[in-house]
Amino acid sequence: MAAFSTFLVFLFLVGTLTQVAFSSDQEKKKTFIVQVHHQTKPSIFPTHRHWYESSLSSISSTASVIHTYDTVFHGFSAKLSPSEAQKLQALSHVITLIPEQVRQLHTTRSPQFLGLTTADRAGLLHETDFGSDLVIGVFDTGIWPERQSFSGRDLGPVPAKWKGECVAGKSFPATSCNRKIIGARYFSEGYEATNGKLNETVEFRSARDSDGHGTHTASIAAGRYVSPASTLGYAKGVAAGMAPKARLAVYKVCWMGGCYGSDILAAFDAAVADGVDVVSLSVGGVVVPYHLDEIAIGAFGATSAGVFVSSSAGNGGPGGLTVTNVAPWVTTVGAGTIDRDFPASVKLGNGKIVPGISIYGGPGLTPGRMYPIVYGGSGQFGGGGGGGGNGYSSSLCLEGSLDPETVKGKIVVCDRGINARAAKGEEVRKNGGVGMILANGVFDGEGLVADCHVLPATAVGATAGEKIRGYIGNSRSPATATIVFKGTRLGVKPAPVVASFSARGPNPVSPEILKPDVIAPGLNILAAWPDHVGPSGVPSDGRRTEFNILSGTSMACPHVSGLAALLKAAHPDWSPAAIRSALMTTAYTVDNRGDPMLDESTGNVSSAFDYGSGHVHPVKAMNPGLVYDISPSDYVNFLCNSNYTTNSIHVITRKSADCKGAKRAGHAGNLNYPSFSAVFQQYGKKRMSTHFIRTVTNVGDANSVYKVTIKPPGGMVVTVKPDTLTFRKIGQKLNFLVRVQTRAVKLTPGSSSVKSGSIVWSDGKHTVTSPLVVAMQQPLD
Repeated sequence: MAAFSTFLVFLFLVGTLTQVAFSSDQEKKKTFIVQVHHQTKPSIFPTHRHWYESSLSSISSTASVIHTYDTVFHGFSAKLSPSEAQKLQALSHVITLIPEQVRQLHTTRSPQFLGLTTADRAGLLHETDFGSDLVIGVFDTGIWPERQSFSGRDLGPVPAKWKGECVAGKSFPATSCNRKIIGARYFSEGYEATNGKLNETVEFRSARDSDGHGTHTASIAAGRYVSPASTLGYAKGVAAGMAPKARLAVYKVCWMGGCYGSDILAAFDAAVADGVDVVSLSVGGVVVPYHLDEIAIGAFGATSAGVFVSSSAGNGGPGGLTVTNVAPWVTTVGAGTIDRDFPASVKLGNGKIVPGISIYGGPGLTPGRMYPIVYGGSGQFGGGGGGGGNGYSSSLCLEGSLDPETVKGKIVVCDRGINARAAKGEEVRKNGGVGMILANGVFDGEGLVADCHVLPATAVGATAGEKIRGYIGNSRSPATATIVFKGTRLGVKPAPVVASFSARGPNPVSPEILKPDVIAPGLNILAAWPDHVGPSGVPSDGRRTEFNILSGTSMACPHVSGLAALLKAAHPDWSPAAIRSALMTTAYTVDNRGDPMLDESTGNVSSAFDYGSGHVHPVKAMNPGLVYDISPSDYVNFLCNSNYTTNSIHVITRKSADCKGAKRAGHAGNLNYPSFSAVFQQYGKKRMSTHFIRTVTNVGDANSVYKVTIKPPGGMVVTVKPDTLTFRKIGQKLNFLVRVQTRAVKLTPGSSSVKSGSIVWSDGKHTVTSPLVVAMQQPLD
């Protein structure tokens, strides 16, 4: 990747100057996004683009416009040298410069697991006509339009409101679109400004998908019914997205080197102007304040226009503070398991059976035969070809680290980490190995991901990995093993379980807002796949399959995107916040055994920092009873109470903010969010308290009485006033106040204690549940 860094400049004609230090290296050029006060275009310029180009020519003879922004943002982007940027910053109308972030992708039975079935004639799918008039914009790596999941057959005309277009490009004529894929655009200018021209021998300069991720996520959100569907014989059945008749608009923003903020912002700008109802964004990785975050800025503009934005929480779990895409106007989705897995056990020479999972679909190992087994980290490889003398590289089966003499004819144990899981198997295969056991490390815990390996292989958890390595190291006779593949298993219990990789709270930017919001199926999900990419993702994989099984919060996000489209179809007057509220307050936190949901990484009970409000329950979300609605002005008050400056708020909202009135709301935690999160800094205090003010809107029955049930966090006193809400009509709003009181707890400096409870409103028919999380923090001395 080129050494260029990218910056965003937000510009308008009135505002204070914020100084930003520039690199002393005058050789480097950087991309800037410039925000301008859009109402001040001089009349001599026929278009904003002409005006922007004239502005650039006053400070540079070589700079040119990369993108223009007109809908969720007003301005343009350009590549400038530090000296040119300093000239721009010196102008009175420049307000700030923001480093652009490079983001990465957060890489079928789930509709049935969620309770969405075609046989249910009174259910959410039928009531909404499967979302046929709704448009889901997918920001990803593009799409493979020929897949059956994207057929336009039997769909009605393109919705009249649609203003988008099908942009032709390499291997993607305009005829690639149909009544299913109604729009397609690609955004590479920002990526190329930093990395140079696309390598068109491996990537398509068009909306066509050369990776597979975008095809997969698009079909999860809105794939048509396809039967039979499977991957290499696994997960046989009917494949369908969440909203099978919803229309798709494809916005390709991710390339081999990542997803660049200026391109993502351009996609938001286009998608809102085109008329999408939902944006699905399985991209992330960077957590910065909202006024420095292109996704947060673009999403605010989209939400203000009534567009629901769903984004993946990230795959940084199971550690805390790993959640990304945390702005309160974005619905942040973590990942859970479903009740299906793909068992592939390891049988050791000592007779012990170790459980694992795999979706290997090629020739298996000879039944009944035991094979020699070796571990790359045991010293047998002498560090390998690329790993030095400590065997670290060979323990991970990195490229060039294995010795063919040692590997040939054997099963190799490879530790998880550094390189791709399937790439480890390719390294084993290339050196003559007959199989691979992919072993989790301690940090990975017991969480397993099934892969389409290129040789007989299975994945095992950290405990199993220790057993296998111990057997190899301590066996008096040559260690042997085999792998037994058992196909697809349904009805797995417990499920759902919070996926080990799913990113966790607390929220690193706004601890008053609990994130993630919900979890959805994200482990081993079957969905559409391109024709020219092998299911393992390894370049040498020549296998071809119409569907593939992938895992990640990338897969969980489009589940919620599709569900949001169904809810929008059922309730056209609901705002994005109301839709999210319905999903959150009806979510569940118990598994299919009736026990509290577990954490896959540890096997212990999971918490609200892992799953937010819980696992989505679409059928209940259709009729939640009450919703916590939020307007754009409420978000402005939240930003004011989060101590954002008026200039920073303008960057996000494109409007001048008056924070005087916001202070009456009390604090940032009083945003009308469907969950409650409090943080107490002890500072020697013995008693502490806080309050939350909330407003609920009746979307259930006209005459209804809701009574509250409080489950306080351990050792705390929680009161709710009033404890009864009496509604006389649909649409009526009522307020209530929650007070939390607690005593200081003994903590070491810099440590914290977190306890959870809940506040539940019920009228006997609807149950409206909100988690309440309280963190006690002991400051450093």
